[in-house]
Amino acid sequence: MVQLRSIIVPADNCGAKKLRVIHVHVGSKRTYAYLGDMVTAVVDKADPNGTVKDSEMVKAVIVRTRKGQRRKDGSYIRFDDNAGVIIDPKSREPRGTRIFGPVAREVKDAGYAKIASLATEVL
Repeated sequence: MVQLRSIIVPADNCGAKKLRVIHVHVGSKRTYAYLGDMVTAVVDKADPNGTVKDSEMVKAVIVRTRKGQRRKDGSYIRFDDNAGVIIDPKSREPRGTRIFGPVAREVKDAGYAKIASLATEVL
């Protein structure tokens, strides 16, 4: 569960070190974003040689959350951190070429198959 002003860790190699969520793109009144949801974030810290710069507004997909999310079979999935992958908003493809760490299956179900295929592990 991620909300406004939440700090998320980028799970790709775009060059960002820290992202701050400023908008949740799911509904007009929804305040929380869960696995597979798109958010708008601001890059708080960035690598000087990366593709994204400080204070740049980017779109990101939430791939890991600390809050457990219930699945249809009754099990729960939760991770150690809140993480997102920076994407191109028009093509919905990741801007980076590598995805670090595990990714939830809900990301693939939300239509981001490229992120799931680049990830090392899909849980």
